[in-house]
Amino acid sequence: MFDIIPGKKNIGAEIICDLKKINKYHIKKIKSALQKYGMLYFRKQNLNSKNYIKFAKNFGKLAEYPRLKGLNKKYSKITVVQRKASDKGPSFGEQFHTDSIYTKKPPRFTMLFSKLVPKKGKANTDFCSQYLAYEDLPTSYQKKLKNYKGNYSSEGPISITTQERVKEKGKINKELKSKHNIIRKIYSKYTIYCSPGHFVGFNSKQNREQKLEKYLFNHQIKKKFQFSLEWEKNQLAIWDNRSMLHQATSFKGNRIMHRITIQ
Repeated sequence: MFDIIPGKKNIGAEIICDLKKINKYHIKKIKSALQKYGMLYFRKQNLNSKNYIKFAKNFGKLAEYPRLKGLNKKYSKITVVQRKASDKGPSFGEQFHTDSIYTKKPPRFTMLFSKLVPKKGKANTDFCSQYLAYEDLPTSYQKKLKNYKGNYSSEGPISITTQERVKEKGKINKELKSKHNIIRKIYSKYTIYCSPGHFVGFNSKQNREQKLEKYLFNHQIKKKFQFSLEWEKNQLAIWDNRSMLHQATSFKGNRIMHRITIQ
């Protein structure tokens, strides 16, 4: 069985299949759906680390996450994203962002596979279509922002949400910084490529144009661009970091996710 069920406004889609039994034709359909919907999720997947890695490699070269150590030596490309009931701060990734934008070549795709989750409906991940956000921008802002770059840092606002895990599994590294165009063309459509969680200024002067910054961030995350993914155990999601923002939602409890980023 292989079926694609789009979300409202074509933001995200569920794909019903067994990822251990798909073929090249199915991979082609999945890639096409990812391009169209920005985020896909697959429920009830019985995957071990080997199966997970094998599926991920269909989308490109697997990336190392510069902030945390991998699962183990054999599966160093799998990062454990964990929330503990004893954690006092915000959840890992609890602010809208795109992954590792502070690197020179950020990953195109991210995968999460749920190993332990709270009750369904809690600990959701929210997604925001930046294709729709761009389309909804007034023409004057579309033209203006094409001339802007954003400066990003691994020590940006969202870094506070990684503190608990960095203490346990962090790598020793310095602050990572990058600069990327705010407006990008992905496939045949334009998207807003800006990560509020890592943003530290416009262009090369670390210029905080606060009115423009506030307008842009508020616009990017409007409810009409959003889809909230409810997690179940053994559920896999993949999304395009270039056209989707995402954030963890606030919750108390235990959650373990295995993450892979793809270059």
